[in-house]
Amino acid sequence: MFIADAQAHIWAPNSPARPWVPGREPHRKTALGAEELLQLMDAAGVARCVLIPPSWDADRNDLVLAAAQRYPQRFAAMGRFDLDAPDGPARVADWCKQPGMLGFRISFSLPRWAAALEAEQVDWLWRAAEDAQVRIALMVSQAQLPLVDRVAARFPELKLVICHLGLPTEDKDEAAFRDFDLILPLAKRANVMVKVSALPAYTSAPYPFTPLLPYVRKIYDAFGPRRMFWGTDLARLPCSYAQAISFFTQEIPFFTEDDKRWIMGRGLCEWLGWPQ
Repeated sequence: MFIADAQAHIWAPNSPARPWVPGREPHRKTALGAEELLQLMDAAGVARCVLIPPSWDADRNDLVLAAAQRYPQRFAAMGRFDLDAPDGPARVADWCKQPGMLGFRISFSLPRWAAALEAEQVDWLWRAAEDAQVRIALMVSQAQLPLVDRVAARFPELKLVICHLGLPTEDKDEAAFRDFDLILPLAKRANVMVKVSALPAYTSAPYPFTPLLPYVRKIYDAFGPRRMFWGTDLARLPCSYAQAISFFTQEIPFFTEDDKRWIMGRGLCEWLGWPQ
């Protein structure tokens, strides 16, 4: 089966020449580079991976771009975008002219950007991305999902994917899924996809992560397999790469074989315009 991971981070060690953002902690103490990730992918049978720079590496895109350019059939980049850039609309228009760059990721976790999202002060971004057909991965909270619904309705040609189903990265079990159903109304927006990514990190249960099945079922029933993108956020998983794969390919009884092909890579690559 062709498998493409919708998200993993790579980063360099903390150093005076390349300091991490103060107060931000990496998912593991040892930096994860492209070459190590390739070895892990090969061992697990993962053909491709979308690389996203982590928050502790500031707004640098150089590592993910270098990896995507060196291994264009294995890696693609969705870089971090500086919303403060004075030439923002022009940057959006030229964004995917960078070899290996297939979109960008935006986080609305900081208070100032959360307020801007609510006040519709980033409409210039949505408009520019819609015009240029630049794909956007959104890191938003569950409480912000109704705002994303509003954006998707107002910009119907805008291509959006929700990272980790909007789940709070610091929580597990019932706390993580308390407001889970807020994502379901977005299924009516054909321009919204979802990453069913990093799910093992949101449960204290061991493999095969049985408590996650009802939530996967809700997403499957709402969005369908062609709009669900499997992914790992590998460095923070509590399980092996192989288990993250087999959870989806062997442990979810309602997936058909065709469903698995879409969820495990085909849907992601078609959405990104990254031909197999």
